[in-house]
Amino acid sequence: MACHHTDTIRIVTPSAAGCEECLKIGSAWLHLRLCRQCGHVGCCDQSPHRHARKHFERTGHPIIEGYDPPEGWGWCYVDEIEVDLPQITPRPAPIPRFYRHGF
Repeated sequence: MACHHTDTIRIVTPSAAGCEECLKIGSAWLHLRLCRQCGHVGCCDQSPHRHARKHFERTGHPIIEGYDPPEGWGWCYVDEIEVDLPQITPRPAPIPRFYRHGF
């Protein structure tokens, strides 16, 4: 199976130094995901609020990058498949840790 959304991948600037929404509400996250269409930084599906997936559901932006820790892989929410990214997005600054056991 192949991803049919790789044409949406852009070089982006991360929108925040952590999950945008979790930072606003003071919540913890486990890992971060970066939207490769607009640069939104959201938390992963194992985090309490799943903000990266909610961003996809709201916008339809299909491709994310495993952003923190810097993992370098891509994922397409629509095709549910890992995708190769043309480059890994650099982190402009250290990312604070908000991981807590037992969310």
